[in-house]
Amino acid sequence: MKAVLGILGTLLILAAGYFGMYRGWRNRQSRQADLAPLPTAPESDTRGVEGVYVATTTAGDWMDRIAVHELGVRSIADLAVSADGLIFHRQGAADVFIPADHLTAVRTDRGIAGKVTAEKSGLVVVTWTHDGRSLDTGFRPRRKTDTAALTESISTLIGAQ
Repeated sequence: MKAVLGILGTLLILAAGYFGMYRGWRNRQSRQADLAPLPTAPESDTRGVEGVYVATTTAGDWMDRIAVHELGVRSIADLAVSADGLIFHRQGAADVFIPADHLTAVRTDRGIAGKVTAEKSGLVVVTWTHDGRSLDTGFRPRRKTDTAALTESISTLIGAQ
């Protein structure tokens, strides 16, 4: 009998934890509901660097994940850099398009909400503006050798504006 009560108690605690996380996510979405919809990505079959779209956060606050417009959804993706801007082709979530004239900076970093790497330059973090807000978007290339080339091509795109 004690074992059954212990199992039920554990399940109840787990359910309460998941419910709390769900409520927290919904509250975050409510607070961020005023963020305008993202620009529509131009039609493109071009694929870029394979990796993981980690998340978009408020710039400078690597733990303040943006919950609206699926910007906080981590997914396998590839990042294509073109003259129009950056396109994150994501699996299981809507693509994210960042127009070139919205880009303000690019850097490598150790972490962003949802992902911290062992190496100091494991993530490519793009800073951009949307609807009067400054945002950071993190991308983890599948191959470490792609990080420098990707950062350089984004940097070149920002400098060409």
